[in-house]
Amino acid sequence: MAENLKVCRVACIATVDQLETLCREEGVLCAKLGINKHNLGDYDVEYLCDYKRKELFLVKWKGYPESMNTWEPRKNLKCIDLLNQFWADLNAEMQRQKKRCVPRRLDPATASFLVQRAKLRQTLKLWEVHLNSLGTHKGHIYVTNKVDLEGPPKNFTYINDYKVGDGILLNEVSVGCECTDCLNCPVEGCCAGASQHKFAYNEIGQVRIRPGLPIYECNKRCRCGPDCPNRVVQRGIRYSLCIFRTDNGRGWGVRTMERIRKNTFVMEYVGEIITTEEAERRGHVYDKEGATYLFDLDYVDDEYTVDAAHYGNISHFVNHGCDPNLQVYNVFIDNLDERLPRIAFFATRGIKAGEELTFDYKMNIDPVDAESEKMDSNFSLTGLPGSPKKRMHMECKCGVATCRKYLF
Repeated sequence: MAENLKVCRVACIATVDQLETLCREEGVLCAKLGINKHNLGDYDVEYLCDYKRKELFLVKWKGYPESMNTWEPRKNLKCIDLLNQFWADLNAEMQRQKKRCVPRRLDPATASFLVQRAKLRQTLKLWEVHLNSLGTHKGHIYVTNKVDLEGPPKNFTYINDYKVGDGILLNEVSVGCECTDCLNCPVEGCCAGASQHKFAYNEIGQVRIRPGLPIYECNKRCRCGPDCPNRVVQRGIRYSLCIFRTDNGRGWGVRTMERIRKNTFVMEYVGEIITTEEAERRGHVYDKEGATYLFDLDYVDDEYTVDAAHYGNISHFVNHGCDPNLQVYNVFIDNLDERLPRIAFFATRGIKAGEELTFDYKMNIDPVDAESEKMDSNFSLTGLPGSPKKRMHMECKCGVATCRKYLF
């Protein structure tokens, strides 16, 4: 029994920060935690709370309660990034208060605001880590708020695939293509040809069919491998994106952190798949809140809707734009039921790094043939706009020269 206990392992419930704090309090050296005789007496600054005469700063120490905050001279602080962030927050607050210069000592309200900003930054960083832990996509998701004190949305669960609602069944595809080179040597037109449609992508994954035509990607039954050029949407987000707080009252938005080429896949619109009857019920609730998270899946029939209000991915935060840089396509992969397409966003043009991503909530596609007539996107308060049940106009704040002034 004693021999078995020698290899016993018990998970530690303490965090690394808590262990570091404990070691320093007890004077214990630990190589694995990076605590040695040279830094045993060092303590980490969590954030700065206040200052006076630009020489002393009130410090919140990592791992210690606020009751143990201490005033420290500038020369003792090596946290350059935190000092720069403190001054950036303070200068922004002074501008908001329309004060020309920073006072020698902060009033309690301003000091409290700076602490709230510091705590918000921590909260958003934890949320950012959580979002990136959920996905296997290549791109990194960043989160920032330089506008107000709004934190992560409440009653929202981040998901990477659709959540199927009650009474809805997704039938998985039973057959796949036999191609070894789907782009150059497709067998019977590959998956798109089997459904009497065109191959959607070029050799670098850019969509080459016009909006309104469906995309049929290779599925789990296909002979081709994961690097097949007909597997684009299913690979997930490939670009680093940032969820940011807008400064003109549009809530959260999404911007790209890197350049995106025209006609390339950006993201899916993911949420909970529900029936139109349930969407009608929820639409009345969202109408009162001024929310717009219902996306009708009306490729052939208006039977189902995607609701991203409480379950969704980064597309939940993408705003409307009257001159959008994202275009909607219906995509079929492992489910070929035309009533249940996947909703994918592709770039309508080259998008610069730092540019906000938008799509038109009332996007209409010119009917060039019978197929494209099936795909008039309807992202709205389901059952309300365009019907006698409509009770409100929603103001558009996209700010472009061609703005229609109202979303609905």
